Amino acid sequence: MELPGEVRVVDDVATSFAELVVARQPRSIALSGAWLARDCYAALRNVALDWPAIDVFFGDERFVPVESPDSNEGQARRVLLDHVSPRAIHGMYANLSLADAADAYDELIRRSPPIDLIHLGVGPDGHTASLFPHTEALDETNRFVVPNGDALHPHPRLTFTFPAIARSPLVVVAVSGEEKREPIARIRAGENLPAANISASEVIWLLDRDTFG
Repeated sequence: MELPGEVRVVDDVATSFAELVVARQPRSIALSGAWLARDCYAALRNVALDWPAIDVFFGDERFVPVESPDSNEGQARRVLLDHVSPRAIHGMYANLSLADAADAYDELIRRSPPIDLIHLGVGPDGHTASLFPHTEALDETNRFVVPNGDALHPHPRLTFTFPAIARSPLVVVAVSGEEKREPIARIRAGENLPAANISASEVIWLLDRDTFG
C-alpha cells in the first residue's frame, strides 16, 4: 500500500510547501500546528500571496487561549499571520464550552465554501489534525468539527473530521524527520493509522528523505 495521494520527496519540506501554496494561490487555507507547521508558515511570509483575499481557518486546535504557547492559532499568528493581512482569521478557540465551540466552528465550516487548501501533518502515532488512534472522532461521518483528545496528548482539542478534510479540493500533508519514518512506513505497509484515511479531491504528501527513506 502507498500513501493515499501523490507523494513528493523533497529536499526541504517547508520551502516546497510555500512553493506549492504560491502555485495554487488559494483563497482559503486551513492551518495546523507543531514545529514543522511553524517552519512552513515562516516560509510563507516572504512569498507572493494575495493575503487580503485569503480566509484563514484551522484544522485543529488545543482548547487554550490564543495567548497560550500551546495554541496553534497563537503560533501561526506569531510566525505568519501578524506579518501579513489575511481577509479574515477564523480561530477555533472561543470563550464557550468545548462542545459549544465545536458546534460553532462546525456551523462556520458548513456555511463557508470548501476550503481551498488544508495543511496537515502526521504525528509519531500516525494521527493527523487531532484525529488520534482509537478515538471516536475517527468514525464521525456527519459532523465537520468535533471535540477530541486522548490520554497521550495534553489539552482537549477541536478537530476537523475526515468528512471536513475530504470536502477540500486540495490537502497538503507535510512530514519531516526521522521520528516520522515509522508511522509513514506503517501506513505504507497497510496499517490503518488515522493518517492513512486522509482523502480529498487531491492529496499531496511532501516528505523529506529522512521520512521516506
